[in-house]
Amino acid sequence: MKPTMETAAEENTEQSQERKGCFECCIKCLGGVPYASLVATILCFSGVALFCGCGHVALAGTVAILEQHFSTNTSDHALLSEVIQLMQYVIYGIASFFFLYGIILLAEGFYTTSAVKELHGEFKTTACGRCISGMFVFLTYVLGVAWLGVFGFSAVPVFMYYNIWSTCEVIKSPQTNGTAGVEQICVDIRQYGIIPWNAFPGKICGSALENICNTNEFYMSYHLFIVACAGAGATVIALLIYMMATTYNYAVLKFKSREDCCTKF
Repeated sequence: MKPTMETAAEENTEQSQERKGCFECCIKCLGGVPYASLVATILCFSGVALFCGCGHVALAGTVAILEQHFSTNTSDHALLSEVIQLMQYVIYGIASFFFLYGIILLAEGFYTTSAVKELHGEFKTTACGRCISGMFVFLTYVLGVAWLGVFGFSAVPVFMYYNIWSTCEVIKSPQTNGTAGVEQICVDIRQYGIIPWNAFPGKICGSALENICNTNEFYMSYHLFIVACAGAGATVIALLIYMMATTYNYAVLKFKSREDCCTKF
């Protein structure tokens, strides 16, 4: 009876040690997760997806509005149509590039976090690894500055659509609705520089302008441009998080690679 009790106690001890070992292993694995890079990757994917998807559809809707209402002559907006088509192809490239770049940065975050926290033994890194980390720091800074420009550029169509929408709201207001002055309230799309000054008609007034604002193309394009601008802003925030994470990891890698790091901390 006594040996049986001792055997059971030993089995319970072994099981508790195994559970403790599994728990410590899970905690150790969770400690190697680069949470900042993970959050930045999710935010980057979401932002780029919103910017590319909504921007692509909104550009197509803008071309349709211009062709139907502001520039009936195809030759007047031929250059604009080519530019918009080129921008749509660029959007495909941006989406593909940032999908790959986000995965690479996340993998680099796992590598540097594991190396910094010494999860797999003593700290080991090479000059090539530090060089790659430094390259990602520089490239992320460049992309961050570029996306600031993209964010500012994406606000331009939002501003243009907002001006048209606010003009339509003035037409719909009780103070002006039904009066002769309604037909004198106009929007001249040529002043934004997207079509030439000789484009016909170029300017829409009164009830015709109100009808444009009530179309599905205008409503969808306006709100899609807003979402695309928000997506560009989210991508800028994601790149800022990437900047901080990659800069910190590179600095720690470079510091811990020095032989006298412990004496000069």
